[in-house]
This record gives sequence, C-alpha cells and structure tokens, in this order.
Amino acid sequence: MLRLISDKDFNDLVVRGLFRRVPEIDLVRAEDEGLDRAKDPDLLAWAAENDRIVVSHDRQSMIGFAYERVAQGLPMPGLFVVKQGVPIGELIEDLLILLLCSAEREWENQVVFIPF
Repeated sequence: MLRLISDKDFNDLVVRGLFRRVPEIDLVRAEDEGLDRAKDPDLLAWAAENDRIVVSHDRQSMIGFAYERVAQGLPMPGLFVVKQGVPIGELIEDLLILLLCSAEREWENQVVFIPF
C-alpha cells in the first residue's frame, strides 16, 4: 500500500473517508507531523526523506516545486494533485484505486491529476 502525506490545505473529509474505507491506510497529515506551516519545497523534501507521496489540492505552486525537484535530480516520491469541486466520494474512490492497486515506485517523479 502507498504511503501518503496530505498537505495542510487538503480536504479532511477526503482523508476521513479514506480511513473509513481502509482503516489501515498509511496516510499522515502535514499538521500531524508539525508541517502545517511548511512551505511547499520543505513539505516535498520531508515527503522524499520519508518515502511518502504528497496529496494536495494545490495546482498553483506545488506542481512547479515537484517538477523542480525532479529537474534537480532530487528524490520526489510522487505528487497526487486532487481537483477541488469534485464529489468527495469520487475522489475517495480514485485515491483508493491508486493506493490499493499500485506500488510506490510507480509514482516516483510523477505528478498525477485526480480525477483521472
């Protein structure tokens, strides 16, 4: 199962829905790790150090910082960019497919937009 970290602005209803469906999910929230004030590059660096894919709604800056890490040859376990305004149930299902049906290394250096 994939290891995730959600950034500070990620919809907590989606997080709670994922835990309801799969209680053993390996997902931490940025605020649980003391990263609620971390800048995007710092969160991406922490995620890389801890082998966690970042889950975010941030389409403005997070994507650019993720690609910048890749261009610099720095580790980037992956970034799942989740669109806002999509029904929460749909987002939970899409994330569960990724979590349960893929391996961590598949997403290295990748930015994935959800819904697909």
